[in-house]
Amino acid sequence: MKRVHFLVCATLAICVILGAALGERTTALFEQPILLTSAGQSADVQLASVLIKKAGLNCTLVKTATEKDLEGHKTLVLVLGASLKGLGAAGLDTNKEENRLNALLKAAESEGIPLFCLHLGGAERRGQTTDEIVNAYLPHAKLLVMVKSGNQDGLFTKICSENSIPLIEVEKTIETMEPIKKAFK
Repeated sequence: MKRVHFLVCATLAICVILGAALGERTTALFEQPILLTSAGQSADVQLASVLIKKAGLNCTLVKTATEKDLEGHKTLVLVLGASLKGLGAAGLDTNKEENRLNALLKAAESEGIPLFCLHLGGAERRGQTTDEIVNAYLPHAKLLVMVKSGNQDGLFTKICSENSIPLIEVEKTIETMEPIKKAFK
């Protein structure tokens, strides 16, 4: 009987601890309205806009946002993922995109606007240019929500661990909507 009682108590304790840890992962960290932009000009930014709006959040999408677009916004969301086709269509190359993002992040930091990162493209959106973007901008984030298949090599886990950034991984892109919603007040 004591053994059964111990097992029940131990199981309940584990459930409480896991529940608290999962709850902390999605505690509201951010405020609206949101400025949503691309870091790499992939089409994933359009998908992020749909998911954020379906979550009922107030979001403005500016694919090539600059520091002047921050006005009136309380959170900056970067969708991490490079597309050479998207960069070309936006009239950008990797250097221009890097300069735009550096200026945007500097302005956001000086105005106290937190950064929330998304990686929605999974393994298909990875590559040298995306990895350079991830290495440059993810360390500034307060939270990362991503599709798990994009983290097969552990790059995102490593950066998040080194910078104390909460990381939420989901199996499918549509599953990012709930943690995104919970991240906002």
